[in-house]
Amino acid sequence: MNVLAIDYGSKKIGLAIAIENIIEPIPSIKNDIDVFKNIETIIADYQIKKIFVGISEGEFAKLTQKFIKDLKNMLTLPIETVEEAVSTIEADQIYFFNHKKKKNYKKAIDSIAAAVILRRVIN
Repeated sequence: MNVLAIDYGSKKIGLAIAIENIIEPIPSIKNDIDVFKNIETIIADYQIKKIFVGISEGEFAKLTQKFIKDLKNMLTLPIETVEEAVSTIEADQIYFFNHKKKKNYKKAIDSIAAAVILRRVIN
């Protein structure tokens, strides 16, 4: 089953997919007026059957919950939340272990965090 993980952010949304349990970060998308249209395209392109959304604690969790509610209103796919505590810290460690340079850090980090979230579900 193909699944999608979402690391929700106020400016960018990190994404990762798992096909046959092989996880791959895919390019993040802007959190703008086209966000749901872009997610629908990704769902169609990768034949996604389930979505996992990382959720934190505190005030930002409220924004994430609103995003999840809007997503559920738009889609018929099952959507589950996953605790995302320290996923960005893990993503930082993975990025710098593999890349060492900050050149593409901002482009990659949100989707690597989504891959970390997805790894927690699959493992």
